[in-house]
Amino acid sequence: MSTINYLTRIEFGEGEITRLPELLAALGVTRPLIATDAGLVRSGLVSRITESLPDAVVFDGTPGNPTEEAVLAALALYQSNECDGIVGLGGGSSIDLAKGVRLLSGHPAPLGQYAAVNGGVARIHNRISPMIAVPTTAGTGSEVGRGALITTAEGRKLGILSPFILPTIALIDPELTYGLPPFLTAATGMDAISHCLETYMAPAFNPPAEAIALHGLACGLGAIEPATKDGADKTARRDMMICAFEGAMAFQKGLGAVHAITHPMGAIRSLNLHHGTLNAILMPAVLRFNRPAIGAKWDKLTELMGGAPDTVITALNERLGLPAGLGALGVTEAMMEEVSHAALLDHCHATNPRRASQQDYLDIIQQSR
Repeated sequence: MSTINYLTRIEFGEGEITRLPELLAALGVTRPLIATDAGLVRSGLVSRITESLPDAVVFDGTPGNPTEEAVLAALALYQSNECDGIVGLGGGSSIDLAKGVRLLSGHPAPLGQYAAVNGGVARIHNRISPMIAVPTTAGTGSEVGRGALITTAEGRKLGILSPFILPTIALIDPELTYGLPPFLTAATGMDAISHCLETYMAPAFNPPAEAIALHGLACGLGAIEPATKDGADKTARRDMMICAFEGAMAFQKGLGAVHAITHPMGAIRSLNLHHGTLNAILMPAVLRFNRPAIGAKWDKLTELMGGAPDTVITALNERLGLPAGLGALGVTEAMMEEVSHAALLDHCHATNPRRASQQDYLDIIQQSR
């Protein structure tokens, strides 16, 4: 027997951002904290939104990889202004930070005790503030995800997982991605594609998740290059948003070795590496590693992708102008050794279709140099 759950309320479409005040009011939120980043403030998007939310409080200190320190700073702002709800506005980092604030609105710190690998799932309850997630990139799908990735005070990038931290509403407006720069479009798009690939390969029995993953993968593969070349291509931008949220809807089934590696690699503070870029670089080697364990799924992917999956992703990365290897990002041999060990402790390690050892992880990382 399998228990299959889907998921949260999604409001999708061009121009939907104008409904944010209405949706907050329906949740009883009168003074929301908007968790975002400085770049979106400079772009003018935040001021455009707060014009219709005069009582909103803005936290713009989200770092590239959200940290417990930043979550606590946002929480202090939330509490001192007596906020009663949260809006996560931005990419996956801002939305995950907002989830961290939401969690601590009803639970005591520190965050590490709620990480899945620390047995934290059972410690999380639903007596927390309402939250609306508004993505401005087509990548993580955190707006429909039950997890948040946060680098804790101990320096570990950990997954906090619970259906209770799913955003109350995901407000997905493709128009918010029209001005996304080409490199960020490509890197975040490959994040979404990696989610579809990994969750399809994960061994758990969940046919709806696999169907959603394949549909999201088809959307992403068809749209990522047009969206990267022309930021105003409405069809491509819409399809990339679909790929992103379907990838996250599907990864309720589990991810795998790519994310087991990228989580600790993204926690290397001296580098502050972009999650989607790492996923893109590591995906070909992980596909090759998993091939013996996924059977007919390899053939299905080959048919859908128009060639051997690892070769297709390698060529796609090159056409998108993404870095050719981890070495170009400053990842050293010593870092590789440390990350290969940390990958064994990540929550995504257990759901890879082929069991990996530390040496396997090290081999994958070295093949991705």
